[in-house]
Parts: sequence; structure tokens; C-alpha cells
Amino acid sequence: MARPMGPVRLRRTNYVTLTIGACLCLFILYFLVQDGSDVSITSSPNADSHPIRKPATAKSKLIGDRSPVRRFNLNNVTITPDPIENQEVVLILTPMARFYQEYWDNLIKLDYPHELISLGFILPKNKEGNAATAALQAQVTKTQKGPLKDRFRSVVIERQDFDPPILSQDEGERHKIENQKARRSSMSRARNSLLFTTLGAETSWVLWLDADIIETPPSLIQDLAAHDKPLIVPNCYQRYTDPETGKPAERPYDFNSWQDSPTAQELASKMDPDDIILEGYREMATYRALMAYMADRVDERDVEVPLDGVGGTALLVKADVHRDGAMFPPFAFYNLIETEGFAKMAKRLGWAATGLPNYKVYHYNE
Repeated sequence: MARPMGPVRLRRTNYVTLTIGACLCLFILYFLVQDGSDVSITSSPNADSHPIRKPATAKSKLIGDRSPVRRFNLNNVTITPDPIENQEVVLILTPMARFYQEYWDNLIKLDYPHELISLGFILPKNKEGNAATAALQAQVTKTQKGPLKDRFRSVVIERQDFDPPILSQDEGERHKIENQKARRSSMSRARNSLLFTTLGAETSWVLWLDADIIETPPSLIQDLAAHDKPLIVPNCYQRYTDPETGKPAERPYDFNSWQDSPTAQELASKMDPDDIILEGYREMATYRALMAYMADRVDERDVEVPLDGVGGTALLVKADVHRDGAMFPPFAFYNLIETEGFAKMAKRLGWAATGLPNYKVYHYNE
């Protein structure tokens, strides 16, 4: 049996509550309609005063001790052939299994303004990785406490959250053909982890520089950027002593920068989708045109050649290429993997790769 309803009581409007609510709505609306047009441009290396970021004000701070809300306008990020003049931030990323002092000494000698260079490293969690991390941290501390001209904008050191597929980092073991797919898949995962956690809103260029590259021109960054290419790679060589003459000599080292061939394309067409083509091995002749063998004039460093695959020993990439989604596939991508797969992925996104056969960087000789 239904109960009769009691008298209905209407609550009086609380005008104080309505007033507070209206003010909050106006406050939120104000910040939603703001754009980045009032962002101030400054050359200060301080991250909170970068041209693409609106400086924090008292009004933009949250309640208590929380950080202020930061807004970015990526339209203000420039990527130009004159990165020093335009104060463009370069992110140098290095996967590191071993620490070479010559690598760090060469890094310090780069004459691109260090206040515009951010560094990122990723190291494996094993015995060698622990030793490399300790040596790296010692050099970072020394540099960042040293002369201002040598200090970098920022430094990030990361440790891998997965085990390396091969225990030894000796050159002979690393380059065995049976180790390549697992090894390069692991390298891809490390590169992607490092990239995704360090690429900043202010980054214009990303320079991938291997930990065993011990000699480059001091002007490496601005030299490569001057070509204004989405992906550009120099030729990687290795110095050694000729056993027959006893004199210093050099030889090609990185064979991952190449122009594709009909033979390689036919080989890929017959492969399982999960198989990969490996360059530089007798067991898998591709007859590709390798940039390693295109060097002919040391006095013509600016000669360009188009590439279909790139190596990662020293690779300058416009940050927009990575922002568009190009990464290092840890799986077979059109039968390519890691840096070569990256070049293929970038090309499918509309970004072409370029090589400089006469511009050389040098790999450590074990």
C-alpha cells in the first residue's frame, strides 16, 4: 500500500555558491582559450624559459607546492640548416654497453654550444653495464661541475628493463650472423626506450651517436644539419695499423647504409615475413650499393647520395621524423630491422634518407 507523500520543501538558492561557481567557470575558460602567441623568446638555457614554453606566472601555479601548468607551442620549434644561429636544441642519444673514454673526450670537443645539447644514455643491467654506468656517471659529474662552456643542457642516464640477448660485447661475438636478429631487436628496444623517454618538446634535432664512435669532426652537428635533410648519415670507418706496411690505415666499418638492389628485393620477396636481410655477410649476398665503398674524395665532404638503409653509428634526424612515428622496429619490418628498418619506416612516412660518403667518423678498434 503506497504511503502518502509528505509536503515538498524547496531549498532556497544559495547565491554565494552560484557566485563562486561562476568565477571558477570564468577562470577555467580564460586558460582554455589562451594560445601560445604570447610566448617570449629567449636564448637562456634554462628549460623553463624556452621559446616554445609560456613562462610560469603566479596566476598559472596550482594550489600548494605543486608544479605550475606548462603549455607548449610546437609551431615555435625551428629545424633549420643554421641551428646555432637559431638556438636549436640537439638531443644526443647513445645506447651504451661499454664506456670508452675516447667517446667522451670526443663528445666534449663538439663545438656546438653545449648549453643547447641534451644527452641521453641507456645501459644494460649486467656486469659490464654496471661498470659502464659508473664510469659514465663519473665523467658526467666532472663535466657538469666543470667550466660552463663544457656543461651540457641536461643529462639523462637510463638502465634497460630487459636482459641483453648475448652476454659478451666482444666484436667477434657481437657480429656473428646467428646473433644478429636477437641482438638488433634488443638494440631497437633500447633505442626506442631512450627516444620515447627523452625527446622533449623543445628538441629540434636528434643525433644518434654510438658509444664506440671515438673520432668525429668537432663541427659534426652543424655540418650535418647544414644539408637540411630529414635523415643524414656520414660514413663510418675504422683506423688500424696495416700489418704488411706497419703504417696507419683505415677501412670501412658500418655496412648498414646502402642503396637497395633488385637482388635484395627478390631475396626479400621469397622470405618469410619474420625473416630479416642482413648486410655485410657472405651467407646473404644482396649486391646492394654500400656507402662504405663510395668514399673517393676526402676534400669533397658535402657530396650527397640517396639511401634506402642507414646505420646508426652517427645519424642526425630531424625531431619531426620521430614525432611523426618513425622508430626502430624490433621486429621484421619489410624484412628489415633496427636502423635499416627505421629508414624504411621513415620513407613510408615521407622522409627520405641521405648519406655523405666522403664525410667520415671513426669507430673504436678493438
